[in-house]
Amino acid sequence: MINKSEIKFLTPLNIATKTNNKKCYLKKKKIHYIDYKNYYILKNFLNEMGEILPRKRTATTAKQHRRLKIAIKRCRHIGLLPFTTDNFK
Repeated sequence: MINKSEIKFLTPLNIATKTNNKKCYLKKKKIHYIDYKNYYILKNFLNEMGEILPRKRTATTAKQHRRLKIAIKRCRHIGLLPFTTDNFK
């Protein structure tokens, strides 16, 4: 007779499910109003080339992301953020 301790499974019994625990940067820092003059905050939502990062990567809501895009575009027109660059950060 085979004991239960001798039975080996291909996968472990305690399989950890992959959870997406991304938290929004704006909620972490408790930023309620996205201002285009705060370019040091908006800089976190741009990649090295100066492109706006997608929602999935920044974990922002749709409403926040729309406001964020508008603020970044206004900041670019004023000249606080570059449109494109080689080495931004």
